[in-house]
Amino acid sequence: MRLGTSDLEVSRLCLGGNAFGWTADEATSFDVLDRFVAAGGTFVDTADMYGTSASGAVGGESERIIGRWLRSRGNRDEVVIATKVGALPGLDNLRAETIRTAVDDSLRRLGTDHIDLYYAHVDDRGTPLLETLTAFDELVRSGKVRHVAASNYSADRLRAAVDLSRREGLTAYVALQAEYNLVQRRGYEEHLASAVAETGLTCLPYVALARGFLTGKYRPGGPAVVSARADRASVHLDGNGPAVLAAVEEVARARRTTMPAVALAWLAAQPTVAAPLAGARTPGQLLDLLPFLSLELGADEVALLDEASAWTPPHD
Repeated sequence: MRLGTSDLEVSRLCLGGNAFGWTADEATSFDVLDRFVAAGGTFVDTADMYGTSASGAVGGESERIIGRWLRSRGNRDEVVIATKVGALPGLDNLRAETIRTAVDDSLRRLGTDHIDLYYAHVDDRGTPLLETLTAFDELVRSGKVRHVAASNYSADRLRAAVDLSRREGLTAYVALQAEYNLVQRRGYEEHLASAVAETGLTCLPYVALARGFLTGKYRPGGPAVVSARADRASVHLDGNGPAVLAAVEEVARARRTTMPAVALAWLAAQPTVAAPLAGARTPGQLLDLLPFLSLELGADEVALLDEASAWTPPHD
């Protein structure tokens, strides 16, 4: 599928690389990447701040692992690589100097001469938008980056950035990464969805499985789950979380597929969404994601999930 207005052809699922060098060692990460590509996956997401090196330094290890995997498999031209700048300690801003330094560091760790999609990881209101966007434009013109995108931007800042780029003739963002899933709809749908649509961008939702909650392993009255994200996932046991789980499970059983695949397919059915992101720290977790690559929900199934996960817009 084509990613928004870019020329990037990507798989329906974007494999998140957050676990690589954190909860997944290199051998396991290679296994996950191999299985993802073998199943038809072509889109891998990481960031300069992901992973911890053997020396204990924060950041960089996910990119290093992906870079070593790309070199060992000789498949760089077959995989779309996305990474990010602006949140790594010491390079945690979007000043021009930071962007220039960070992109060269990422290129070196990834072992490549270009990044397909380069994100502003978090908005930096302390740096003029024009400085940031000009620096990104320079990277595209130099060939180091093919396209740029935003992550964790508010609706007003996203509109302002895209408008400024187009007005000044600079390379504009083509996509937005935002937290969006069946149990966290309001944050995206209330303001961001319209901004994405109006600017002609597309959304790549992260935390698409609500930190594992939508896999079904967190249940009311169920056994405690030990994981790096258990505390943040289990908060969804309150509110409409159990009803959402029940609806996801109903569709999964009827389709004879996995709950993660259903939750991702619901996202893919949303009008402003392109490829949802989901990570896997083990091959087993990846196997639960892969059915999504070919799963499209019917209108009645989308409606069932919509109803279970609905939120009430505020009154003016």
